[in-house]
Amino acid sequence: MPTVSLALMWHQHQPYYPDDVAGENPMPWVRLHGTKDYLGMALHLEEVPEFRCTINLVPSLLVQVEAYVQGATDKHLRVSRLPADGMDHDDALYLLDNFFMAHADAMIRPHPRYNELYHQRGLGVDSAEQALPRFRERDLRDLQVWSNLSWMHPILFEKDPELAEFKAKGRRYTEDDKQWLLDKQRELLAQIIPLHRKLADRGQVELTTTPFYHPIIPLLFDKRLAREAMPDVNLPGYRDGYLDDAEVHVKRAVESHQKHFGERPRGMWPSEGSVCQAMIPLLERHGIEWIATDEEILGASTHGKVGRDSRGHVRHPELLYRAWKVAEQGSELGIVFRDHSMSDQVGFHYQRSPGPAAASDFLGKLHAIGDACRQNPATLVPVILDGENCWEYYPDGGVSFLRSLYQSAARDSRVKPVTVGEFLRAHPPADSLPRLFSGSWISHNFAIWIGHPEDNRAWDALHATREFLVREVETGRHGSEILARAWDEIYIAEGSDWFWWYGDDHSSALDALFDHLFRKHLRNVYTLLAQDPPGSLFTPISQAVSHRPIHDQPTSFLNVKVDGRSSYFEWINAARYLCGNERGTMALVTRGPLHTIWFGFSADRLLIRVDTDGGPASERLAEVSQLRVGFVDPAEWEIVVENPSLPRPTARINHAGQPSSNGTTVEAATGKILELAVPFGRLGLRADDPIRFYVELIEGESSLDRAPREGIFELSVPTPDFERILWQV
Repeated sequence: MPTVSLALMWHQHQPYYPDDVAGENPMPWVRLHGTKDYLGMALHLEEVPEFRCTINLVPSLLVQVEAYVQGATDKHLRVSRLPADGMDHDDALYLLDNFFMAHADAMIRPHPRYNELYHQRGLGVDSAEQALPRFRERDLRDLQVWSNLSWMHPILFEKDPELAEFKAKGRRYTEDDKQWLLDKQRELLAQIIPLHRKLADRGQVELTTTPFYHPIIPLLFDKRLAREAMPDVNLPGYRDGYLDDAEVHVKRAVESHQKHFGERPRGMWPSEGSVCQAMIPLLERHGIEWIATDEEILGASTHGKVGRDSRGHVRHPELLYRAWKVAEQGSELGIVFRDHSMSDQVGFHYQRSPGPAAASDFLGKLHAIGDACRQNPATLVPVILDGENCWEYYPDGGVSFLRSLYQSAARDSRVKPVTVGEFLRAHPPADSLPRLFSGSWISHNFAIWIGHPEDNRAWDALHATREFLVREVETGRHGSEILARAWDEIYIAEGSDWFWWYGDDHSSALDALFDHLFRKHLRNVYTLLAQDPPGSLFTPISQAVSHRPIHDQPTSFLNVKVDGRSSYFEWINAARYLCGNERGTMALVTRGPLHTIWFGFSADRLLIRVDTDGGPASERLAEVSQLRVGFVDPAEWEIVVENPSLPRPTARINHAGQPSSNGTTVEAATGKILELAVPFGRLGLRADDPIRFYVELIEGESSLDRAPREGIFELSVPTPDFERILWQV
């Protein structure tokens, strides 16, 4: 039987949040992810020594971890340490606005006291000012505790009985309790770097790096490289590169890695998987032997020979699941390309399946790849994704999935977990790509970081500030230490994360803060050199508005014949949701079977329509055994459609896990689309009752797709005079 080498690579990254000039840090994410993900992911590997993988640690993350260990703080931590009975008004408001920043379903609701405080806060209903009178001193203190405690990895409570006892207490924490927890947090942060070094020293893990402050290196070479994938893209006013800066980012990354782990890195995940032909000599010059990026870069580099069909199946898998060489001006690197479908399964889909079932599905996919590539001398499947952001969406923080995956893969005779470096040494790539396409791991282009007017304004502001610094250097007026600090502010501003939040690609509640930090780093250059920053750096670049709802609302009663046929006018007044990704911190590359969900109502029925991606519903839904409509309101109700690809599938209503209908109550039909209708009364609903639901595709125990991918659809049961009221409005 063919053996598959699994090269799992976790990318651990945070941008550089501190404002060193002001001595402030507004963001807690390094600290919170540190005790949950950076430490927890390493503990998972320590449990299964036979499982080998690669971990990419961004230098700007390591610097911040070290700073916390040495006593650095952030605004969230400062407010956490304040006595609850001595907190001033502004700090109390900050607490209520910022101490629920976690995925509620997996990180707040499972903890009764934290969930109680969450409902007490009334987020989305009341302002912090309105909510504050509801919070007593002990409520504020418990909130300080739980906002830190919920960001600790589940394995920590298994290993530390004292910490487990602290969590079990649940409420009415004292000031001494709280300070103990925050001191414990610092102790845990101190374990991150030594534990990674231990795993590397014993050969289980290969540690790799990224350019220091996570810049898009190709855009530091030449912004015109964006036009290779986007010929018509609008570019900033200044389009040349900053080759010296690119060199600094790579050189300092290698030096940082050697300082922390005792040896120079051999591998690199370029920031955002961003590559270009011209960067090859730079990386080799600093001892890098191999890099990784996305499969779409391989597709573009082979002029489309490698790609996926409309069903997501790989064309020429024997070319994707192997290592390659790239060369430029006598320099050569190995390169591997991640399977973005497998990576997205972990990042976006397996959270909805039981851990062992998801792990079994993952291994089954590896076996299928091995069968498809049985003629290859060696088959390599790189699965590469963020190692921190997805776990907060798993019900148990991903513990059951990762434990099942690591243990099962280590025992599976057809799967060999490897580090990328060891695979390349055992199977040196024989074939070279004639030229490496310029692009990133997202859609093989740089659209997220350049081209939008906001992105371009940010690049222009960066260039103007850098030109100011160059002129000041030439005057000879400033000492080397001050100039070094000013250059650091430029390098920080070159990081990709600031540009991630500009434009309309991604958004979060913190867009304005990211914008402020970017411009503050540029202003710091002027401040350090005793000059007044230009007024433009005090004006927001981001024009982001408050979050839009993920869907609109029905505008009239629907007159739908449930027959599975697509009729525009039947659904013209329905709410419509185009399936996508609601996570600002992560980018979903692959699409699932769901394309669009329409929903609305007649006077007495809830109506739902499902459009599929890549073909009619009668074909695409043949891949699943059930379509499930899960209700948050009314609670504990669900509609399950069995064999949803059939022309007239059977649908049943379940309540609290028990059947509540005979299979004829719900009307369903599948053709080009799937349509279903259910009387409000059969769900116990009356006029004005809220309806909150989601649609999910299930095969066996695995959830294959969900809409919306995060959150729920929301509407209300119409009153009889719904249309008249709407017209009056």
